[in-house]
Amino acid sequence: MSVDAAAKFDPSRAAEYETQSRIALAGYDACHELAACMLAASLGTESSSRILIAGAGGTAREIITAARLEPFWTFVAVDPSKPMLDLATSRIEAAGLMDRTETVLGTVSDLPEDGGFDAATLIGVLHHLPGHEAKQTILGDIARRVKKDGPLVLAGNHHAYASQPLMMAAWAQRWRMNGATPSEIEAKLGKILQGADPPQSEDAVFALLSQSGFTRPQRFFSSLFWGAWIAFRK
Repeated sequence: MSVDAAAKFDPSRAAEYETQSRIALAGYDACHELAACMLAASLGTESSSRILIAGAGGTAREIITAARLEPFWTFVAVDPSKPMLDLATSRIEAAGLMDRTETVLGTVSDLPEDGGFDAATLIGVLHHLPGHEAKQTILGDIARRVKKDGPLVLAGNHHAYASQPLMMAAWAQRWRMNGATPSEIEAKLGKILQGADPPQSEDAVFALLSQSGFTRPQRFFSSLFWGAWIAFRK
């Protein structure tokens, strides 16, 4: 995530992030569990892999879930939003994983370009970055830090929201199912429409990955607008 995109994740939004994410993404835990499983299937079990977690702020669910599956993995968690990284750090500490995790307040571009990571994740970030260039930049920054053939798990919303009215309506029902009032639903959908810029299609996701140095993309999870893919460093 860029510094500009991170600015909207102020302390108040960081505090509500975990609850809001679980409502907005039906299957939140399943997505993170499958992400860990896909990485383990690619890297091999009981490996001592070093994993880059880009845009790690918030729940730290990528780290907590993967660490439970693979006891020898270590993590570098990067996020430019201090409130979000602080929240993630508190979750990592509570899970007893600080000895396996390095936290970095900044962006992926602040890390050495040494290809020192066996794998990476970018979950829930890409649709917050405005425009094609910002999306390609972060994916390219990750690619330059991941070893050849190393896997990347990419997950986030895709499709132009307004182009999918039935899914938008279903999204509204998801909020209603969790107790939101009509006015709250209207406000939430308005914020989504104004505050995010997802890739326009799965083909657009695949093009971004290819242009940034990744190949062989494969989708392993979807939920309304959300998709999760694994790809590999060229």
